[in-house]
Amino acid sequence: MQDPRPPTPPTTSPPRIYLLAAHPNWRASNVNQRLLAAARALPASAEGPQIEVQDLYANYPDYDIDVAAEQARVEAADLLVLLHPIQWYAMPALQKLWFDEVLTYGWAYGAVSSEGPDVAPAGTPGTALRGKALWLVLTTGGQEGSYQPGNDHRHPFDNFLPPYEQTAALCGMRFLPPLVLHAAHSAGKQEVSTHIDSFRQRLQSYPHWPELST
Repeated sequence: MQDPRPPTPPTTSPPRIYLLAAHPNWRASNVNQRLLAAARALPASAEGPQIEVQDLYANYPDYDIDVAAEQARVEAADLLVLLHPIQWYAMPALQKLWFDEVLTYGWAYGAVSSEGPDVAPAGTPGTALRGKALWLVLTTGGQEGSYQPGNDHRHPFDNFLPPYEQTAALCGMRFLPPLVLHAAHSAGKQEVSTHIDSFRQRLQSYPHWPELST
């Protein structure tokens, strides 16, 4: 006799997110510390994304990064989030050291890492990050308009992002549109609150983002 019950849909694991927060002086932060707190306060859910938060400056104050542990965390994640202020057109020093030491040749990238999935099977050296996504959550001190020709920073803000984009490309990752708040030090309460709400909603809804449905 045929079982009248509908078939049980296959179970899928919730997405895993690894969030790296890097700020050399949290006490001076107007926005990043609140973003970090918002990420940590998100309720755990069996169906929603599983979020692990790492405060680099708190956990590696001596700059002695546990490379094996960091690689294991990134490899287990579907989405890598980098949360930090832009300082001198780049990431904070400890975040850069994390890139240098954790994203090693033969693990994060290699001869085949940025090629299509049909070129080399999973587990091939240099493919640990292939198929994952990278999302930047950034703040700047300058106004958005200052990132224009003829103004202080002379170039659109997106012109300072190629190092991040190329890192993602080299490692076979998908580079997602960044979430940026300009003039973070002078941003008003409502603007900051709206920005944090957007950040929180994006984390909770991953991977159901409009740009990932195409």
